Amino acid sequence: MPSLQPGEVEVEAATVDGQRLGWEEAVQQRLRRSLLQWYRKEGRDLPWRRTRDPYAIWVAEVMLQQTQVATVIPYFQRWMEALPGIPDLAAASQEQVLKLWEGLGYYRRALNLHKAAQILMREHGGQFPRDLQQVLALPGIGRTTAGGILSAAFDLPLPILEGNVKRVLARLVALPQPPNRCLPLLWRLSQQLLDPEQPRTFNQALMDLGATICRPRRPRCGQCPWQADCAAYHRGQQHHLPMAEPRPLRPHKQIAVAIVLRENEILIDRRPESSMLSGLWEFPGGKIEPGETPAECVVREVKEEVGIDIAVVAPLATVEHAYTHFTITLMAFICRYLGGEAQPLQCSEVRWVKPAELSQFPFPAANQKLFPYLYTWLEEHELYVEPRRSSLG
Repeated sequence: MPSLQPGEVEVEAATVDGQRLGWEEAVQQRLRRSLLQWYRKEGRDLPWRRTRDPYAIWVAEVMLQQTQVATVIPYFQRWMEALPGIPDLAAASQEQVLKLWEGLGYYRRALNLHKAAQILMREHGGQFPRDLQQVLALPGIGRTTAGGILSAAFDLPLPILEGNVKRVLARLVALPQPPNRCLPLLWRLSQQLLDPEQPRTFNQALMDLGATICRPRRPRCGQCPWQADCAAYHRGQQHHLPMAEPRPLRPHKQIAVAIVLRENEILIDRRPESSMLSGLWEFPGGKIEPGETPAECVVREVKEEVGIDIAVVAPLATVEHAYTHFTITLMAFICRYLGGEAQPLQCSEVRWVKPAELSQFPFPAANQKLFPYLYTWLEEHELYVEPRRSSLG
């Protein structure tokens, strides 16, 4: 068999658009060797890489889903100080878990961590399993998270396929399709490249290569240990790959919320378990209906949501916020309590709290944007003079 030239691939079973992708054994060995040599010099020193504790690695892997490393580090450190082990997480209240997560977004990740810890206490004696199928059965853990945990904690030879790895592999073979349309192939390539003798180190090196060298924009090809074997580089396609999926336009929603005052207390309610941002606290309100003013909306929504009557006093602030699949304009109003007993009609819990207590509750980021305006309004009206407290993030 003739030797491969740089940037070429061995003909194997996997085919995409008539292009057959993969590597012969000699190329696999070369790629492994060059990546590990690069990683020994350039690898990142991250807190969760200083341990083999599967719990710490699990927490980090989940936090890193959809979130950048620099953002995760202080959250990870604070979490491990508060909940250093599986028993601590399992015994924690949902409110504590969400408060520790506040600002990271994608709160379902935190709820799944909490639920999984309780399952581990109940079914596995508080130990994190080494078996892949048992790990995959835990809520919130997919194949790449499981591979990341088990390879890092136990050196099991399991591949990973997170965003950085998809990008590296797509460029390495000049993938002619968006990565998410070729996941079986990419899993096969990740498995094929994985160093079976050093899976922990190899997977960490592969992630670092994508995060620091093979970046989404302006890849540093001149510093890449795989440049000689990168098909995208040799074809001049590194700035155009991976191919992107067309993104649909995000819908926009107009939301109005009420900050209801009753003497020196404010009404907050907790989102239902089945809803987006479940378990978080918020100011009551909702979507503005056609033909309805924002002020009319808050009066109606508060009545439907918690069963009390209010009067709008003044507009407080309008803020913009973007979620993954939609954006919102959030309009807040200072309101006065008129009557009725607050009850959780369309929420899971209702509380009257003092302004200084707001920071003790986990709130969505959009609601948190209102806090500075609220504190200023309260101070101007001599209703709040205690020091402000801010959450991490």
